[in-house]
Amino acid sequence: MTTRGPVSRGPIVAYALYDFANSAFVTVIGTFVFSTYFAQGVAADPVTGAGQWSLAMAAAGIVIAVISPVFGAIADQTGRRMPWLAVLSVMCVIATAMLWYVRPTPADASFALMWAAISTIVFEIATLFYNALLPTVAPPHLMGRVSGWSWGVGYAGGLVCLAVALFGLVQANPPPFGLDKAAAEPVRATALLTAIWFAVFCLPLFVVVREPPAPRVALGAAVGKGIRQLFMTLRDMRGHKNVLRFLIAAMIYSDAVHTIFTLGGVYAAATYGMDVAGVIKLGIALNVTAGIGAAAGGWLDDRFGSKRTIVWSLVALVITASGVLAAPDERTFFIAAMCMSTFFGPVQAASRTLMARIAPEKERTEMFGLFALSGKVTAFLGPAAVGWVTLATGSQRLGLSSVLIFLIVGLWLMRGVREEASA
Repeated sequence: MTTRGPVSRGPIVAYALYDFANSAFVTVIGTFVFSTYFAQGVAADPVTGAGQWSLAMAAAGIVIAVISPVFGAIADQTGRRMPWLAVLSVMCVIATAMLWYVRPTPADASFALMWAAISTIVFEIATLFYNALLPTVAPPHLMGRVSGWSWGVGYAGGLVCLAVALFGLVQANPPPFGLDKAAAEPVRATALLTAIWFAVFCLPLFVVVREPPAPRVALGAAVGKGIRQLFMTLRDMRGHKNVLRFLIAAMIYSDAVHTIFTLGGVYAAATYGMDVAGVIKLGIALNVTAGIGAAAGGWLDDRFGSKRTIVWSLVALVITASGVLAAPDERTFFIAAMCMSTFFGPVQAASRTLMARIAPEKERTEMFGLFALSGKVTAFLGPAAVGWVTLATGSQRLGLSSVLIFLIVGLWLMRGVREEASA
């Protein structure tokens, strides 16, 4: 019989607070506020702005896809994750703060896109090191719950920061701190809010969490060994068929989830005429239900297993997403979207847990690098499919319906995944 020792709550709380910290970047910068400001207030026109932002994020995605496995392999050689995570987190805070200087003029478009891309790249690379810390802070029998709890706390962080940005800055009348509305300073200040938020709430992780001792390896040697190991791992993935099958499945269904979340606001505005404030309020509501779902999904993960949690959640997403696409009015859409977002968290959190459970221990960070790669290498396919179908049919409702195919294919591929550790 396996004994279960006492669980240290401090590292678990600190781990969850990092999710609370970095989720502000996703919601405020990437999804609801700053991306909208760029398209509507900085670019020459909204259509041009949307295209420029998409291309910048696509370029960032290519960089992430190329370097994330390399970073993971290097970290596996050195045995250290925390130093990398600390440096990348600081870089993300600085790059995010630089967005404050983006004025509402097309002359600042290139500057905005450059810093948005840089902040996105370092954010995503930092996330792979953060994910790989999960087995360090959580015992095996609690990994599902800790992953789910931290993902739920992350949604809460995004929700609260988004609410502060909306009511404390964007809609505040008069604006605080003498901010000039004519220069879009209340909206620009959301970048500073996000940077400060990230910096403050990520600190407990670096104060509380301690990695097990690891032998010191020179950076140059680690780089060489890491890259060689990466190529060997890619070559030998045939020996990790279970991990490979999961990575392919996750690549496809994660693309669908990402597309729904990213284009949901655009869909709501175009189909039901929601204004910017309405889209932000939708984002707040979705973060609430997604956070609740993530926390509940953590319990399901440990009780029934990561694979079952993912499969059940994907089935639920197919059903609820169909309801969203069939909604005849704004109220029905709002309710259906909240039901659908309940299953975002369980899918994402259980995927992280399953990766931690099935990855070979000595190659865990490297495998998380491939996990990050699988989430980025086809990230353009979902939005591209939506765009192509929309243009071909003239219906955004039919365009967004294409993501159902991604969900169903990912669900089908999950059938052959085994929930057991690789050798």
